[in-house]
Amino acid sequence: MDKFRIEHDSMGEVKVPAEHLWGAQTQRSFENFRIGVEKMPEGIIRAFAVLKKACAEANRELLPEKMTEEKLKAICAACDEILAGQLPGEFPLSVWQTGSGTQSNMNLNEVVANRGNQIAGKKLLHPNDDVNMSQSSNDTFPAAIHIAAVCEIKSRLLPALSGLIDEFDRLEKENEGVLKCGRTHLQDAVPIRFSQEISGWKALLERSREQIISSLSSLSNLSLGGTAVGTGLNAPERFDILAAEKISAATGHAFKTDPNKFHSLSSQDEAVFGHGALKALAADLMKISNDVRWLASGPRTGLGEITIPANEPGSSIMPGKVNPTQCEAVTMVAVQVMGNDTAIGFAASQGNFQLNVFLPVIAYNYLQSVRLLADAMESFRKNCVSGIKPNVEKMTENVNKSLMLAAALNPSIGYENAAKAVKLAFEKNITLKEAVVELGLLSSDEFDRVFRPEDMT
Repeated sequence: MDKFRIEHDSMGEVKVPAEHLWGAQTQRSFENFRIGVEKMPEGIIRAFAVLKKACAEANRELLPEKMTEEKLKAICAACDEILAGQLPGEFPLSVWQTGSGTQSNMNLNEVVANRGNQIAGKKLLHPNDDVNMSQSSNDTFPAAIHIAAVCEIKSRLLPALSGLIDEFDRLEKENEGVLKCGRTHLQDAVPIRFSQEISGWKALLERSREQIISSLSSLSNLSLGGTAVGTGLNAPERFDILAAEKISAATGHAFKTDPNKFHSLSSQDEAVFGHGALKALAADLMKISNDVRWLASGPRTGLGEITIPANEPGSSIMPGKVNPTQCEAVTMVAVQVMGNDTAIGFAASQGNFQLNVFLPVIAYNYLQSVRLLADAMESFRKNCVSGIKPNVEKMTENVNKSLMLAAALNPSIGYENAAKAVKLAFEKNITLKEAVVELGLLSSDEFDRVFRPEDMT
């Protein structure tokens, strides 16, 4: 038989499973929002634990008569357990809840209060009066989004991105002298070195890294201290500044108070801007992955200019088939991130009056994008890019067959004559040299002197 305890809130009594630490408001949300399977991201829970601990420390300095040393220790101990992953089953709430994230704020308040009381061995903490002191859901949830975004980007995304950049840097150096056919409009173009093509991939990622890093500055602004509507009601003077300092010390990342809390409660433009940089990275990864799988296409009837690792069988019916599965995974992640960006943009536009009430979906989509991009880049690096090898024989064959090498003849015979040679070579299926000689534009020796594809790169 299930065991319950009775908790209460301003609306009355609620039965809560005896084995859990949450209270009445969490239970009401759990029962009232049985929507989907998406739960509040772990990154938001961790950000809230950092935030609650920092706010308690700030309150201890500014309101010592209310936040006693005993209460501070109990709150900090409970938050440390959350950060250590010791209370994983205590945060069950759906993303699809109140748009301010109030119930998730209260979930943290209730768990920290009840666990703190267990640690203290007595009824010491109240979820609203103590754990939520000087705060409102309206300023804590936007702050948690920013804290989580900065921490996840710095600890997870940027290392994965830098690792992929380094892998392409190695690949570029290894393929310095390899000549291949360039392509524009999916058609043959003038030659390019394989190392130059790789350098383009690397530069895409380097530019994305710069843009993501630049977005961290605005994401470091925190709404804490604005409380309900931005006026700072019930928060002591300097609470916002001190709380940001405590969060900076706890995370190792520089956070600061937003100078205008009316802005930070009602706007999510930092999230839109920051996720825009993630979308740009997704677009770059889409381009790179598509290039890789096109170049590896075949292996006999496609381009076949590179080989990629054969990680698993590619078909349930065609023996020996190998598919560019890592490229496909990356491109699916890119599509998801682009969809997330659309959702975040719409959600951020809904800041009515003093509050945006689409915060949980912004948090969920933002952190999902960070996680998916980081994981996809690491998988792509380890299981595909690290094993890319040029098929030099095929690249050389394609360069020699390309009629666009005629561009090298422009200075000697002119654009229109070169075009005639290309047309003749294509129609008669002969080499460019044979066409030029047949048209009487150059002798065989003259052609060999002026036609050097390697000089075209």
